[in-house]
Amino acid sequence: MIDQAQLSGILRALCPMHVIVNATGHITCVGPTLAKLRPDQTFLGTRFLETFEMTRPRMVSCMADLLALKQARVKLRFRDAPETALKGVLISLPGGAGAVVGLSFGISILDAVRDYQLTEADFAATDLAIELLYLVEAKTAAMEASRSLNLRLQGAKIAAEEQAFTDTLTGVKNRRALDHILSRLAGRKTPFSLMHLDLDLFKAVNDTYGHAAGDQVLQTAARIMVEQTRSEDTVARIGGDEFVLLFEGDRDAAKLAGIADRLIRRIEAPICFEGQECAVSASIGIARADSGTQSDPLSILHHADLALYCAKRAGRGRHRFFTPDMLSPQTPQTPQAKFG
Repeated sequence: MIDQAQLSGILRALCPMHVIVNATGHITCVGPTLAKLRPDQTFLGTRFLETFEMTRPRMVSCMADLLALKQARVKLRFRDAPETALKGVLISLPGGAGAVVGLSFGISILDAVRDYQLTEADFAATDLAIELLYLVEAKTAAMEASRSLNLRLQGAKIAAEEQAFTDTLTGVKNRRALDHILSRLAGRKTPFSLMHLDLDLFKAVNDTYGHAAGDQVLQTAARIMVEQTRSEDTVARIGGDEFVLLFEGDRDAAKLAGIADRLIRRIEAPICFEGQECAVSASIGIARADSGTQSDPLSILHHADLALYCAKRAGRGRHRFFTPDMLSPQTPQTPQAKFG
């Protein structure tokens, strides 16, 4: 006949989360893992139903009800916090000597491992909990790796898109970016203004000092344009020495004229390259889309282009606003383009 000490030793190895209860309902033995859940609590000698609350079957209210189960699946939880839920099997001992309850965490095992810092040694050798934890850790690692990869891919996509819309020499937007912005503005009854800026005497700089000097002139001019505009405005290089500045929102003529004058004045300041002064200027054509009217951005760009050449014909180094008289039957209209 096996005594309780031998039974306890066997259960400690086979079921480290067991409880042995005597006929009076007092705990006489508890498994090492279950004891680890309440390191500051003494289980031995306490009443089982004062330590645990039975949640199934619900009709258990006293030890007699518990022993009457004979053999049953049970669900219970600690009465004190944290109220960890447990599930298991209760088997009554012969002769009404008490009962043995074998417990496990069930689906709450992940929370239990986290809350109580459990390790492989806290589970029975045959318990599939460890394999489950390995699978969860592997899944978590795979999801983290996938998330990290997605973030890198998203960052690479954003960088590629930004590069596709950026002029590599000057760092401002390129023609493709400008077309994209004009496409977004198409059909919208919102005001915007365009400046078409062309560098005067730029070819002479290239011919005299070389393309490296010309590149520095373009970079300096682009920097000046960025400094004279807001972050929500757009500066785009659309040709060799041609730029377009786009201002969304209502800008009156006086403000636009002031910006154009400052651009011309600053660009006319000599730009030094290897001890040589590169002198250029700027001619600017300005066109506006009035508030509340549906304006074709391509037409506004064409109007700014007409105003630019009026400024050049007037002597360069100045700006002109578009006026309807700049249109004539002899003036070729810019063909409609599909913005992408």
